[in-house]
Amino acid sequence: MLITRPLGTAGETARRVAAMGLRPVLAPLSEIRPIAVRLPPPSRLQAVLITSGNAVPALPPAYRDLPLLAVGDATAARARAAGFAQVASAQGDAQALVALVGEHCDPAGKPLLLAAGMDSSADPAPALRALGFTVTRRSVYRGVAVEELPAEAQAGLTGGALRAVLFFSPATAHSFVRLLLAAMPPACVSAVDALAISSAAAVALAPLPWRRIRVASRPNQDELLALLHE
Repeated sequence: MLITRPLGTAGETARRVAAMGLRPVLAPLSEIRPIAVRLPPPSRLQAVLITSGNAVPALPPAYRDLPLLAVGDATAARARAAGFAQVASAQGDAQALVALVGEHCDPAGKPLLLAAGMDSSADPAPALRALGFTVTRRSVYRGVAVEELPAEAQAGLTGGALRAVLFFSPATAHSFVRLLLAAMPPACVSAVDALAISSAAAVALAPLPWRRIRVASRPNQDELLALLHE
């Protein structure tokens, strides 16, 4: 089972895949690099919102007592491990995070800080502003695509033992297709399932002749991994 996530988040996915009796192979297609950014003091914030666990390392210790609302359970777990005491999970996507904010926060209260990636496609800020919230968005990290298909991925594709590849974003899917076409014959994925977290990721994977392209029923890791049971 090929996992294309960055190393910072791939370990948790690998443990869950291994618990299913499958062998996870890490083949990150991007590297997460922090962005130096000035964040507002915690006293001026009502809560912190994150759409990825990659944002957690950028949050200073002074933020640990603020409520933190995370898009999903894995992201919430990473925040708790970093010392955040008040963590809630939306257990879904950006839309679910908007609903969670509506339950926990006051539109008339202090601003919300959204700590996200530079190229994050999941952005709840517009919907929250439409509901009357003041949202300060800060890009605290960026993903940098690798320049060639990882050796682990190439070995899995040529060895014939690869069952599926997990894709957690459209950007990763685009990178995989581009790198594979530059290095290997497209037919090497003809016996492999592509498991996509969203329809947008599935569209990006369409140029390759996969055995099947399957899409999670909801855009989160739980539903993506649920495809492995079917």
